[in-house]
Amino acid sequence: MELTDSLAVSVSALDAHRHRLNVIASNLANADAVAGPDGQAYKSRQVIFETVPMESPASSGVKVSSIKESNEPFKRVHNPMHPAADAEGYITQSNVNP
Repeated sequence: MELTDSLAVSVSALDAHRHRLNVIASNLANADAVAGPDGQAYKSRQVIFETVPMESPASSGVKVSSIKESNEPFKRVHNPMHPAADAEGYITQSNVNP
């Protein structure tokens, strides 16, 4: 393995983790978000990584294979004074767990 191949693998890992940090930042920014007009709140997301074998040095390393949305239930908070509260006085917030 040449030095440029090693650097390419390292760059692919850094790029994959950059995507992960962007998803984490988005999750934290929407941790207290309330359901939008469509009635759905923000769903927590998680990055899934995949390794690319060394057989093809031009593309070997780490890549983001998918970004998975959480299936955890949304938080329901009793706040009848909130403009987005339902008839029972509950608001639906994102399922992000900081």
